[in-house]
Formats: sequence, C-alpha cells, structure tokens
Amino acid sequence: MAACLTSLSLPSATHPHPSPSQSHCCRLSSHAPHKNTLFSSAIGFARPQCHRCCGVTSSRIENSHALVDDDIHALLQILPRDLRRNLLDDSNQHHLMEVILDVGRPPQACYFGDLGRRCLRKTEVSEEELEYAQNAIGELGGDNRAGIVGTLHRISAIRNKKGKVIGLTCRVGRPHRENMDMVKDLLEYGKSILFLGRPGAGKTTVMRGISRVLSDEHLKRVVIVDTSNEIGGDGDVPHPAIGGARRLQVSEPCMQHKVMIEAVENHMPEVIVVDEIGTEAEVRACCTIAQRGVMLIGSAHGKRIEDVIKNPTLCDLIGGLETVILGDQEARTRNSKKSVIERRAAPTFPFLIEMRERHYWVVHRTDKSVDALLHGKKPLVEVRRRDEQFNVVTERWKTDD
Repeated sequence: MAACLTSLSLPSATHPHPSPSQSHCCRLSSHAPHKNTLFSSAIGFARPQCHRCCGVTSSRIENSHALVDDDIHALLQILPRDLRRNLLDDSNQHHLMEVILDVGRPPQACYFGDLGRRCLRKTEVSEEELEYAQNAIGELGGDNRAGIVGTLHRISAIRNKKGKVIGLTCRVGRPHRENMDMVKDLLEYGKSILFLGRPGAGKTTVMRGISRVLSDEHLKRVVIVDTSNEIGGDGDVPHPAIGGARRLQVSEPCMQHKVMIEAVENHMPEVIVVDEIGTEAEVRACCTIAQRGVMLIGSAHGKRIEDVIKNPTLCDLIGGLETVILGDQEARTRNSKKSVIERRAAPTFPFLIEMRERHYWVVHRTDKSVDALLHGKKPLVEVRRRDEQFNVVTERWKTDD
C-alpha cells in the first residue's frame, strides 16, 4: 500500500483527511478546482472538496425523482387489458422495472429494490395474449429485441427451438436525471469513463443522462452508437432524454464496432457513447477511438474491476496485460517471483466506475487500481452513495474491500 500511496497526490499536512470511519460531511457550495484529491495527480485539476472535512463531500439534487415523462401507457398498451388495469392501479408503478410474459405461466411484475416481484394474476399467459403483444410491437431485431417508437421501453423475446416466441420481457425505460449528480463532476475532466455493472444496475440510464449533459451543458459534439436503440429510444427521431446528442443506429449487433469507427470518420465527434462493450472487435474499436483523442463513455457487464482484468476479451480496456521478467534486485524489493504480470499500456478508460448498486458506486483511477491489484495490494477508491435523505455522499481515500 505504501507504493500506491506514494504514487498519488497526497493531502498536505494542513488539510488532513479523516479516516473512513468518520461520518461527518458538509454540503458543497462551490465548484472551483481544489487540490489534493484522489484523482488530481494525473489529470491536472481536481474536483471541489468539502473544506471542513476534506475527505467527504455531499450534494443534494433539487428533485430526487426528476424525470421526463416515462410514457408508461405506451408500454401498457401491448399488455392484456386486465394486466393494464392492475398496473395502472399499482401504487408502486414508479418502481416498476419490467413485466414478464411467459406462455403457460402467470404474468409477473418486477420492481427495483426490495419490492421484488409479484404475480399480476393467477391465470397463465395464453399464446393469443403473447401473439397480441408481439403484433403490437412489430418486428423483432436480430438481437431479439424491439422498442416502442418515441419511448425508451424495450421488449426482448424468448424463442423455442423452432423460432416461435414463447416469452417476452417488457422492460420499462425511464429517462431518470437523478443519478447525474453522482458523476457530473467527473465529466469536467474530459476523460473516458467505463461503467461496470450487472444487468439492471442503471448503466444505460446513466449513459443517456451523460449524453444530454455533455451535449447541452458542455456543448460537446456527442454521437451515440445505439445498437439496440436503448439509449436514444426506438424510431428515427431520438428521445428528448439524450438532449442534442446525435444517434447512429446499428442494423445488426455484430456491426457495432464498424459503426463506432464510422462515427469517428464521418461525423467528427468529441464524445462517443457506446453501450455493452463485449467483443474483441468492439474493444479494438474503443482503443482506436481513444488514440484519436475522442472521449469515450462506455459500459460493460461485470461487478468489479478484477472481472475486467481477468477477462481476456475486455482487459485491453484497462491497458492490457503482459508478462515481465524482473531482475534479482527488483524481485527481492517487491518480494515477488521474477516472472510477474504488469499492465502493458495506458488504459483506454482512465476512469472506471463499478455500479455495485443503483445508488452505490465505486470510482477507480484505472491505472492506479490495476497496478495495485497486480502487485497484490488493495487500491484506493472513491465511494459514492446516497444517504437516507437522498444526498450524494462521497468518501475519498478509501481502501477498496
């Protein structure tokens, strides 16, 4: 840990940082740059800090449920009438995540958080009801997904061996703005950010909000590579939630990497937003785009940065790995074997954010965290979370457990 601490810009003696156990924090009143933060050493300027505690900051959004009209009625129209009435009368409607329709099983509604899921009725979903829903949404794409024009809702199909649709997952798309204050300050750096999280963690929602902020508030030329029309919604006119960002649709999922390169070559973007990076070709495209000086906002499936390090397809996003032979003296200094694994190059994404829960994020300086982990140490991270009053609380200089 001593080596990791030395490599960072440590706080001065006049502004000691509290230990992680300290719980006090204060509200920011200024966005002026301030020295001695976790990310200041390599980026060149720092985010505002709480001048009273220097280690924990807190800010409050104006409206914890600020969002654009989610067009929930458009999604409910494809459901059987009794389910539609049931969901319209549901007091937890704003927490609805998806509706599951599987032939021969009762329909279910899934909710965020501790609400879990519940059956919408006792009777099973019939083939006729599923066929009605399928006709209402139209043709499914090559990735077995479809959208509803003018909305952010997504419908995904389950097929049997003969290709017949036997189940639908109707995902509610909401243009939430509440999570933007969790990441807005990092956008000031102009550095690429990779979001890591399990399905449903809110990666796409955040990327949609970032697209709007960078295009409308930062006045950047933002291009979204929208493989499944999840970020910008279905239809030729993008959803207002992405602001002034432009959107390139992808005809087939396997073409995503080509559209990413096309976006750079044809449309002169300052920022490219791409969801669900998962193939070797997409990783290579990200590396190429980063080398051209374009800011990347991307996402990938996983829980922790270690998952990316161990993934041979994705590890180039964090700089790649190579085996290095150490000299005798260096091996003794490190107390390690002579053959070790090191980071090969600078990471494509200088920032990596683990979205462990919807309102609990861990922010890494990618190069520092990868190097620490490869040396058998625990990296220093930022923890960003919401308290009971929905304030954003940031804990800096925290050892990742």
